[in-house]
Amino acid sequence: MPAMIDDLESRIRAHVPHSARVWNVFLGGKDNYPVDREAARRYREFFPQIDAIALTDRAFLGRAVRYMAGEAGIRQFLDIGTGLPTMDNTHEVAQRVAPESRVVYVDNDPLVLVHAHALLTSTPPGVTDYVEADLREPGKILAKAARTLDFDRPVGLMLLGILHFVEDFDQTREVVARLVDALPPGSHLALTHATFDIGDQEVVQANAAAQADYNSGADTPLTARTRDQILRFFDGLELVEPGLVSMSRWRPEATPYGEPAEVAGFCGVGRKP
Repeated sequence: MPAMIDDLESRIRAHVPHSARVWNVFLGGKDNYPVDREAARRYREFFPQIDAIALTDRAFLGRAVRYMAGEAGIRQFLDIGTGLPTMDNTHEVAQRVAPESRVVYVDNDPLVLVHAHALLTSTPPGVTDYVEADLREPGKILAKAARTLDFDRPVGLMLLGILHFVEDFDQTREVVARLVDALPPGSHLALTHATFDIGDQEVVQANAAAQADYNSGADTPLTARTRDQILRFFDGLELVEPGLVSMSRWRPEATPYGEPAEVAGFCGVGRKP
């Protein structure tokens, strides 16, 4: 056991900012290290909107899962790039709608593995599982997820805030296509992605400066993509209304204040015909 603990501690690399832990800072979490909090502080100095982006991304998760579990009738979810557990994880949202929902989480961050027990709570009719794997290993992900999910029935594939951590666009498209190809008709893909295509010149410049500064010291660099590039991830799928939009504007809850302000991140949900 001590050897396993030592190996885990060496893999966590608490001296280098990690995307999941920095994101945890933006969400107000406590599962992070001083180096992550410093990276988050610097990011905010360049681009204060990042906290709103993190919270909006999380809110989109809730709306997308409620749509898939409710209106679309999906009872299985594959959440890749899970991140550290927080409020309203995918299984919690899905199982409120349909207690029998089955959810598989996938991440390659050893600290997420440490906290995976928080993701494995489930309503009695439902099931949750955790797979330690990298997004760039679709074969491994699909094989291990098949222990819990039935790939002859529709699956909700969640790729939130993960695709922009694979730098090569063609490789990223191939991974998404491989995952979607393994899913039966009626399955849905939900994704969010960083972009410089939303915002005025000042916002775009601040966003780009923050990402450049973050990438200079991070373990995994962040690659923003254009709207047209992000649309390519939905090739062969039917985009659910309102299509590919700012994360704040995908079926937002009604308020007396009108449509919410855009944030610099795209989101969408697509259905496999």
